[in-house]
Amino acid sequence: MSDLIFSVLGESSSAAKFIAKTRQFKLVIDEPEDLGGTDENANPVEYLLAGLAGCVNVVGHLVAKELGFSIKKLKIEVTGNINPSKLFGISNDERAGFKGIELKLNPETDASIETLVEWLKIVQERCPVKDNLTNITPVKVSVEKQYVIQ
Repeated sequence: MSDLIFSVLGESSSAAKFIAKTRQFKLVIDEPEDLGGTDENANPVEYLLAGLAGCVNVVGHLVAKELGFSIKKLKIEVTGNINPSKLFGISNDERAGFKGIELKLNPETDASIETLVEWLKIVQERCPVKDNLTNITPVKVSVEKQYVIQ
């Protein structure tokens, strides 16, 4: 099967707000007021947590169907903790990212606990966002200077 390619393109509208487009969708990324934003929308790490929950939702329903059971409703809670010291240039003692992420799934289903244990194992193995969070993914970052011709 060929690779799927996803992309996002956008630009900053302020120091704390980024407006992106992906396919026909507009994504507004902002910070809470106490972090310098206008609190118009979720911040980058909240989008990351939501992306994990959304991915687990899709894969969870797909795997349930493959295993022969249905999920009437799936509640997902994702929590992560970050020490902001590195982000704000105060200290380099800890990493900038999440120290840990906790994902709680509460499916409304008639499946047995044994089936749910197998389901959870497969969902964790097949969720692309979880894979990206738990394995090293090469990220190439570059900068291009725009020159103004006068």
